[in-house]
Amino acid sequence: MVSASELPAGRRRRRSALAAEEFDATAAAVDGSGGVEAAGHGGVAAAAPHTGAGARRGRRAAGRSAGRFAERASGEEGEEQDAGAGTARKRAGAEESVDPETRARDICLRLLTGAAKSRKQLADALHKREIPDDVADEVLTRLEEVGLIDDAAFSAAWVESRHAVRGLSRRALAQELRTKGVAADLVEQAVAQLDHDDETEAARALVDRKLRATRGLDRQVRTRRLVGMLARRGYTEGLAFRVVRSALEEEEPGELSGTERD
Repeated sequence: MVSASELPAGRRRRRSALAAEEFDATAAAVDGSGGVEAAGHGGVAAAAPHTGAGARRGRRAAGRSAGRFAERASGEEGEEQDAGAGTARKRAGAEESVDPETRARDICLRLLTGAAKSRKQLADALHKREIPDDVADEVLTRLEEVGLIDDAAFSAAWVESRHAVRGLSRRALAQELRTKGVAADLVEQAVAQLDHDDETEAARALVDRKLRATRGLDRQVRTRRLVGMLARRGYTEGLAFRVVRSALEEEEPGELSGTERD
């Protein structure tokens, strides 16, 4: 067998070029630790073997490099996914390290920042956060003393707002306040600011807003729907029928059914 050194110069160059092309793809896939380095101006791998075993080693090195890259990418993704949970755990741990009284006060102040709350609502929130009952009671009493908790003022503001915005009746408003743990005497005091005329005006405003949506329907169907709408807001059946009948008469005078005339 003729050695490469005994070949003519032209044939040696062609053989070197073929070897370079054979391992060019492998050299591109292997990182610095794979032992393949770019060489000279021709871009041929320096000292790269041109045997079959060398090609296999290059492919194995490329596979190991790709595997390491995949592992790093997977690890980074897992770290990003765990970041939010880690932050939440740290926050929970920081809260648990604070004494119960400070935690209770902080919880109440955060809740009161958003909107007024009744004492019962705050007590329920503290109970869910496992604040001892005696600590919760002490903190809530102190907040009442400084005026941050005032069930009477809370109830009055609730009635005024819900009646003006939602058109709720006194009965519906009283039920809402009871579910928030407001004492019965404070509930009565709050809804007493609304009288019969206030309820009638609110009910008529609700009916006027719904009349157009029922036009074209049978009169009895319209009556039933409008009365049902008022009933869901806590109005008594007698008041609801009076307001609806009056509104329909003004819209369609002289079209009362025989039953309504009687």
